[in-house]
Amino acid sequence: MSAVIEIEGLRKTFHSLRNGRRVAVDGFDLLVEEGQIHGFLGPNGSGKTTTLRALLGLVRADSGRMSVLGEPSPELLPRVAGRVGAIVESPQFFGNFTGYRTLRLLARAGGVPVSRVDEALELVGLRDRGDERVKGYSLGMKQRLAVASALLKDPRLLILDEPANGLDPAGIREMRDLMRSLAASGVTVLVSSHILGEIQLICDHVTIISRGRRVAAGRVDEVLAGHDRHEFLVRVAEPERAVELLHAAELTAVVDSDALVVNGVTDSTVISRVLGEQGLWVGELTPLRPDLESVFLELTGAGEDPSVPRQVDHAAPLPGAEGDPIDLDVRGVDA
Repeated sequence: MSAVIEIEGLRKTFHSLRNGRRVAVDGFDLLVEEGQIHGFLGPNGSGKTTTLRALLGLVRADSGRMSVLGEPSPELLPRVAGRVGAIVESPQFFGNFTGYRTLRLLARAGGVPVSRVDEALELVGLRDRGDERVKGYSLGMKQRLAVASALLKDPRLLILDEPANGLDPAGIREMRDLMRSLAASGVTVLVSSHILGEIQLICDHVTIISRGRRVAAGRVDEVLAGHDRHEFLVRVAEPERAVELLHAAELTAVVDSDALVVNGVTDSTVISRVLGEQGLWVGELTPLRPDLESVFLELTGAGEDPSVPRQVDHAAPLPGAEGDPIDLDVRGVDA
């Protein structure tokens, strides 16, 4: 597969009189290959949106190398801009314009045939609401309109930042189906979302960013497998006795409420055999597999102490965040 997005060593700092220097992205790498639906995940304040804005030339990076569809970005991004559709953060529209008029103006400004407007509205489920003013749209409808605007150019690469924002469950499923159909037609999709269950359902690859750095990347199933502790939930009539028997067989087990959790076991039949030989019959034996949410929380530390209200970017500051000297290497970036 050829790379559609490549980011190597991206670094971006922000400066203010009040807070000094803050490192938003710190040596971040990202690789998205052709045909993927690639999930891009990170807590609030992790540098996710800054990365997308730098990739699209909306902010200037301090250092690093980036390319989109094989062209260096942002230097030669205009060469491929016509094949890239993107939503970054919450787009704004003129409230008194109808959805159709909004897309028609965007199509004309971008040199796109006006016939694409009806097609885009159809794709996002706004065909029958295109003649209504945007100010009367719900948040979910505005989000659909934003996705339609990104689809106007019939892009080869689609970048979506929180596309399910404001959508009801049916709308989320429709957005999922839309991304799958686009990928099937050859469109590469990079999607950022806080709905981790959806990312796990739809994405084949994922990259997780935390505190400006990449903490995980790869196929979703491989990322999850790397955090599998081989745990099983076991229900028996005498959980305390079951723990003693399992410990005697050199297995690790703990009582959890009215059940017990056994970990480090690759073959579940070992558990049922050890207990069954002593007359304890297993009522339930369920593998506890990690999901994307649990892996995300573990890698980013976003759920470290639920008793303490979490603040954005609450973790230890990155180098430079407290005014440390920063080497602003600008190699590969047009200053």
